[in-house]
Amino acid sequence: MSATPQRHRRNRRLTLAALAVTAGTGALVAAALPAGAASVTATTAGKAQGRYVNVQMLNINDLHGNLQPPQGSSGNVTERQPDGTTKAIPAGGMEYLATSLRKAREGHDYSITAAAGDMIGGSPLLSGLFHDEPTIEALNKLKLDVTSVGNHEFDEGRQELLRMRYGGCHPVDGCFEYGRTFEGSQFPYLAANVTDEKTKRPLMSPYWVWKQNGVKIGFIGVTLEGTPDVVTAAGIKGLKFGDEVETINKYAKELERQGVKSIVALIHEGGLPASNAYNDSCDAGGPGSGISGAIVDIAKNVTPQVDALVTGHTHQAYACTLADPAGNPRTVTSAASFGRLFTETNLTYDRATGDIVRPQVTTANRLVPRDQPKAADMTELIDRWNALAAPISNRTQGYISADIAGRGSEAFEKPLGDVIADAQLEALSPADKGGAQLAIMNPGGIRSDLAYAKSGAETADGVVTYGEAFTVQPFTNMMNIVDLTGAQLVTALQQQVSGPVNGPNPKILQISKGLTYTLDMTKAGADRVVVGSVKLNGEAIDPTRTYRVAMNEFLAGGGDGFTVLKEHKNKLVGPSDLDVFNAYLAKHSSESTPLAPPVADRITVIK
Repeated sequence: MSATPQRHRRNRRLTLAALAVTAGTGALVAAALPAGAASVTATTAGKAQGRYVNVQMLNINDLHGNLQPPQGSSGNVTERQPDGTTKAIPAGGMEYLATSLRKAREGHDYSITAAAGDMIGGSPLLSGLFHDEPTIEALNKLKLDVTSVGNHEFDEGRQELLRMRYGGCHPVDGCFEYGRTFEGSQFPYLAANVTDEKTKRPLMSPYWVWKQNGVKIGFIGVTLEGTPDVVTAAGIKGLKFGDEVETINKYAKELERQGVKSIVALIHEGGLPASNAYNDSCDAGGPGSGISGAIVDIAKNVTPQVDALVTGHTHQAYACTLADPAGNPRTVTSAASFGRLFTETNLTYDRATGDIVRPQVTTANRLVPRDQPKAADMTELIDRWNALAAPISNRTQGYISADIAGRGSEAFEKPLGDVIADAQLEALSPADKGGAQLAIMNPGGIRSDLAYAKSGAETADGVVTYGEAFTVQPFTNMMNIVDLTGAQLVTALQQQVSGPVNGPNPKILQISKGLTYTLDMTKAGADRVVVGSVKLNGEAIDPTRTYRVAMNEFLAGGGDGFTVLKEHKNKLVGPSDLDVFNAYLAKHSSESTPLAPPVADRITVIK
């Protein structure tokens, strides 16, 4: 999804020091056999019957350390009902994901579980407080076979990613449990297009081959080429991110030379489906008719040697058919995010040729419902880490009167975005704190909703704990207060909806009170921002005037495609975004006067 910055560890070290003291239905994608083709012997329950073998592939993406069910509406998926209406279904949580995947594997002698990146990073406190060790441990228990890296795997830098793979205690915070050393992942991380600028070698393995009883399937893993645009520079210093298509095609040839003819690409880049219902057909108007975005061009150019594309990054759900360069149908899938869905793809492997019989491939996204038994080993894992986190996570930070939608909101202006931007403006507007006149916040940095219903150790509805606040803003970015001209500010608003990063997939900045403007989505590119409508406290923005603007350091560094923000002057570094958010909750809410969701009426949208 929209990228988010690297986490800083100043507050994390203080926190840990204190802690030491104290299965649904989906759209099927299958093509008919070409005329005159020999029929393929069916396979049953994943068992080989002679020449042809049914290989089950289960896929997830963008888990982001969500071991527990996501908060509020961000934990729902949209499901199309038989009568044509849609319904929000609560889904996700590692206890349920484990149950769903284990049940799906039953009866399948040949089953692979593979992921398309962002398994960690941007994580709730239960995982993020411990540098995502709990999530890696959970994925080991889940029997994940392989994953590509995503941009969020670089949130804490290359060395921390390598530690996630190979183990060892954290270099600053040490080991979190007495007598236990973090063992790292039991599954390979693939990063074919991430190379060291000096050695020119891939940071991690470019591919991995799954083998069982003579069946061989190769997996090539890549992350989005635009990773430098969506993560903090410190996290990827000395690394180069190559073109996804060129990299996949290069290693597909290498696998072919090794005799591996069945190949799957795990790509941390994705598309935007026309429907937000996970079980709507992406091919209803014809193959690939229901999807747009970066993955479409990638799919059209990845070599026909690759039999399926498993994607991520956009947090969307789709199971599509897109033609490869030879004009043959090929599946392209994504299972939303946060473990709310998984994709089940059935591949028919031909022992005689060593290749996948493409016309026999079927795929569908499956729901991970919460009305099923919990996996006991995952419950034990969550309880164990929760006990370590409890002294910090259960502290009350404030109170709300109803859900305040953030990640779960599909609107450009999110109620929780208004709260966060207002918190930053209030904290940094005093002259001795930076003199901010307005604040802007990247939408991808809002990782959750604030949920009204009580959960965990909360004793009443409406309580906001430190753990919930951390889940919303887990990166602990330092606030920056900078000078921008009015012209630069307007350009930043235009960059929300234009350019190579945000043109295809707009990233609408969340703005503080007093800043208003109109967004005309009937137009294209930068013209979508009605320049004359941009006002601060009712006065038109003066292009020649200098304004003091508060933002997190990720945005100040030009993250998420906001390159103009790097042109700022007179930077002052303030407190962390999480500290600012928590201070605002404490000041503006109490048990008797909880904070109400704002109206979210600062951006007028014309559709």
